[in-house]
Amino acid sequence: MEELSYKEEIEALRDDPQFEAKGDELYMSHKDDYARLEWAFYRPSGSHPDQVSDINPMVSIMAFNHSRLGAFERFSRVHPDVITKEHLRVKIRNRSRMLFRAMVDDDFKELISVLEFAPVFLDLACDQVINGRIWNESYADLEAASAFLGLVEDKLDKNLTQGIKRRLQPIKKFNYDEAKAYLETLVLLVQNLHSFIKSHYVEEYTKWLETVSLHPLQRIALEKKIELLKE
Repeated sequence: MEELSYKEEIEALRDDPQFEAKGDELYMSHKDDYARLEWAFYRPSGSHPDQVSDINPMVSIMAFNHSRLGAFERFSRVHPDVITKEHLRVKIRNRSRMLFRAMVDDDFKELISVLEFAPVFLDLACDQVINGRIWNESYADLEAASAFLGLVEDKLDKNLTQGIKRRLQPIKKFNYDEAKAYLETLVLLVQNLHSFIKSHYVEEYTKWLETVSLHPLQRIALEKKIELLKE
């Protein structure tokens, strides 16, 4: 009887109600790299975290691309050679772009964790800040955005500057109470904020004050807090 390939073996198991459990038992720690590679591709609920950490870079790459883990866990588990060697890193390029797009569209916290772990992806992060669409109204955490600015200070051109501003909480539609509360948050964090963010909000609040009608005492109170953002 002709011996089945690993692909054929796996496909023969597909109708078994214990398909994934049996596949894990048979192939997760298989001595043949190719068997582990095939299972990283076919595993129905996405690759197992241990597969992303496989000792073989190609198995690790396959598992990375088919994983459902969050971005940081995925990047921190992938074989180190995949991070450090460009010819391997290119094999996770498309999935990495999707992950960075999601991190940039979120609050930047996980983005910073990934970039601190793997700074080689900084250019990809900048590209997504500049070109990625904003899919939701989840704006960047102020301290995480400040950390990102610290990483990209030598790359801050017009396009990147605009990309970062698009991901900061806008205030132009705030009412007085909302504007006051957010300004108080900025003041509380002022020691941890990058100068770019402080300057941005000084400018935005100055514009906002020109568009609203306030009691003189309210205006004075806000202006005093705005001064605290100036360096």
